[in-house]
Amino acid sequence: KKIESDDDIINASTRRSFVTSAAILPFLLNSASNAEDAEMYAPKFVQQYEDFTPTSEGWSYKEVKKGTKGGDAANDGDRVVFDWSGYTIGYFGRPFEAKGGPQGGAFDKDLDYFRTVLGSKQMVPGVECALKGMHPGDIRQVIVPYGPLSYPPEDKEHDLVGPKPTTFSGMRALNFVLENPRVDRTLLFNVKVIRVDKSDGKGGFVRGS
Repeated sequence: KKIESDDDIINASTRRSFVTSAAILPFLLNSASNAEDAEMYAPKFVQQYEDFTPTSEGWSYKEVKKGTKGGDAANDGDRVVFDWSGYTIGYFGRPFEAKGGPQGGAFDKDLDYFRTVLGSKQMVPGVECALKGMHPGDIRQVIVPYGPLSYPPEDKEHDLVGPKPTTFSGMRALNFVLENPRVDRTLLFNVKVIRVDKSDGKGGFVRGS
């Protein structure tokens, strides 16, 4: 029996999410094109993902895999090292950050792990919320709606609030959707926690395993 890698598990789960997205996309695009006011872009307009668990904050998630390494859960003040990928799930499922993508394409490059201190507000609020409580090795898919939980519109280069796409093509794919009010601007993030460095209370961190 073939042993599935974490990338295989993430990709399979992502493809299942896109099936629902593609099925109702034509209806959504037609509705958006006929919109005459901002009310058409309220949450009732965007797609719903019933296999994801909604939260009171407004983001949704799916547990893809639980880690087996043990270790402490990530909380405010901790530094989290994680791997990620991102897709414009509400608009054709285009990747703006892909891992293990098409060889020779715009996304064909080695990706460094992303690092953030929870509570620093240096990344998309929906993703930061999703990282809280995760352990090393955990994999979670996160649906982030357009608005306060997503990328801020004034930070077009995504230097202030990440995670920032690592390629020009990825940046262009992301911004095309974020700046287009006639499409569903919902985003999908796949996040895998690599390590949790606990705060030492002195401005530094104790490296996790």
